[in-house]
Amino acid sequence: MTTQTPSETREIVREHYGQVAKTDGACGCGPGCCGGGATASIDLGYDAGQLASLPKGADMGLGCGTPLAFAALQEGEVVLDLGSGGGIDAFLAAKQVGAKGRVIGVDMTPEMLAKARDNASRVGASNVEFKLGEIESLPVGDRSVDVVVSNCVVNLSPDKTAVFREAFRVLRPGGRLAISDIVASAPLPKHITENPAALSGCIAGAPAVDELRRHLEAAGFAGVHIEINERSRSLIKTWSPESGAEHFVASATIRAMRPAGEGCCGTAPKASSCC
Repeated sequence: MTTQTPSETREIVREHYGQVAKTDGACGCGPGCCGGGATASIDLGYDAGQLASLPKGADMGLGCGTPLAFAALQEGEVVLDLGSGGGIDAFLAAKQVGAKGRVIGVDMTPEMLAKARDNASRVGASNVEFKLGEIESLPVGDRSVDVVVSNCVVNLSPDKTAVFREAFRVLRPGGRLAISDIVASAPLPKHITENPAALSGCIAGAPAVDELRRHLEAAGFAGVHIEINERSRSLIKTWSPESGAEHFVASATIRAMRPAGEGCCGTAPKASSCC
């Protein structure tokens, strides 16, 4: 594994994506430069028409899937986007939940936050707001959102247990989690785990599927469903051609829900600050 402390890991990621924000995604996921804007996003499954409606700079080609494709957003819902970046999923979600709904994007990189807020101002997106914060300690109230989405961000966290506990805390009972992220399908070799660039590049921090499931269930989530997208390996190969990462990691669709009708703490007594 990498030898960085959690604080050092966050700083590596923050610095990397601060530079990405300044270059409009020219060097995003992967130890190399893979952020390809609309072309990369279409390859991931985004609709060209939807992308054309976004403010310039919102689509930075940094994701590894399309969480809104399975989030089943409804008009009037409150959505939280973890690691919202330039705002691609936040702005698309805002259109789906409508004027009666609301979208909150959280990102720990000031440069990304400034870009997203500027995008929102330019298009008059009144039902979207972006907050500075870490996904391990969300600046969002208990039981205040209906859906938590994220696109290739949780793997970057050095404390995934805290991420899912926080997601559980902010969801209302019956709320749901819809995430696209990178998972490890085989043990990662040292040349990947000990490479800081592979960490900020969405590869070295990928959890195994069983580990990810344990994190989710320990936080209190039910109905956990994790499905690996084997076709994503061809994209991952472009991120780091020399590392062979595509043999060890892949993108996955991750779904879960906070049980409805449970008490404040659900099935995880220590998972929420409301306990």
